[in-house]
Amino acid sequence: MIQFRFGLTPVKDIRPWGGETPSLNWFSLTDGWYDIEADGHDLCRYGDGTYVDYYVVRLWEDVLDGLPDALDPVPQDLVAFVAGDHSAWRSGVSPETEAAATWYGQHSLDMGYLRSTPHIRWWRTVGKESGADLTTVTWTDAQDEDHGRVTVPTSAFIDAVTAFDRDLFAAMEDRVTTLETTGPPPGVAIDLPHLRREQRDRATWLSRALGRTCDTDWAAVRAGARLLVPVPPP
Repeated sequence: MIQFRFGLTPVKDIRPWGGETPSLNWFSLTDGWYDIEADGHDLCRYGDGTYVDYYVVRLWEDVLDGLPDALDPVPQDLVAFVAGDHSAWRSGVSPETEAAATWYGQHSLDMGYLRSTPHIRWWRTVGKESGADLTTVTWTDAQDEDHGRVTVPTSAFIDAVTAFDRDLFAAMEDRVTTLETTGPPPGVAIDLPHLRREQRDRATWLSRALGRTCDTDWAAVRAGARLLVPVPPP
């Protein structure tokens, strides 16, 4: 029910980065398109039918950067807060509200670099009695026309991220190996030894992200949430 999809631009069609000598590196060689599919919805598809046209590694980096927070189970008494709409919060700044707002923001996927920004959030819950281990994904598109929510087993969410990582690195391995054989395109500089080192290093990032743990100050988050969210009238 969740899938990260992408395609890479042929190397000959990638615009090199500027400078006296145009160049390409590992990041720029991931130029292409990408999408997140959730419950049949394309979360990164624009109204004209096109997908996000950007460096695929940017999505991969942001997913991995937010993975430890996404996988840190949310206590039951904070589920309504993390799932709520921040536009309804009270105003006011304090160490507690900053802690709560920061924690809330860490469950959003950073897509502010796009021309039209969808709002995607995710969090994990583990049932105290049922033991159900679930991850919820919510989204609203930039035009506020498409919004939805899907809940899947956390193992399925991790599998989707793992498949994205595996497929991206398989595609980049082919790309790096080909460039090591053919050399860069005419007139373009590529540091091939560095490209290979970066390929090896980035291939370890997913395991590092899965191994990181969060050190959340739950008392501060709870206190801040109480200050931010209005109490409904009786």
